Amino acid sequence: MSLYRVHFKWKDKEVQLTAKSLDLTHPYFVSIKDLVFDDKKTLIINPAQDDIIKAFGSSKHLMIPFQTVLLIEEIEEQEGAVRRFTLVEGEGGAGEEREDRGDAQS
Repeated sequence: MSLYRVHFKWKDKEVQLTAKSLDLTHPYFVSIKDLVFDDKKTLIINPAQDDIIKAFGSSKHLMIPFQTVLLIEEIEEQEGAVRRFTLVEGEGGAGEEREDRGDAQS
């Protein structure tokens, strides 16, 4: 499923919103529906992201003037972006590679 990332100017700042639905058929506005926000609970709070969520988090439908839009990106939705990686062990020698399965026994 595709997501749309819309970059636009709002209150003299560049803002980025991600949505599931985008409509460009209106002659003066970009219509954005089904906004997507990160649900990550972190110890570090990003004040800029927090302001965006407070301003647009409860919106069902936004109409953004074309003049303020800087960029529209179509991206693929990524669920569970956990990736496998390899560890390289050994000093100076051949270096043995093994795959980390994410468990504590490795």
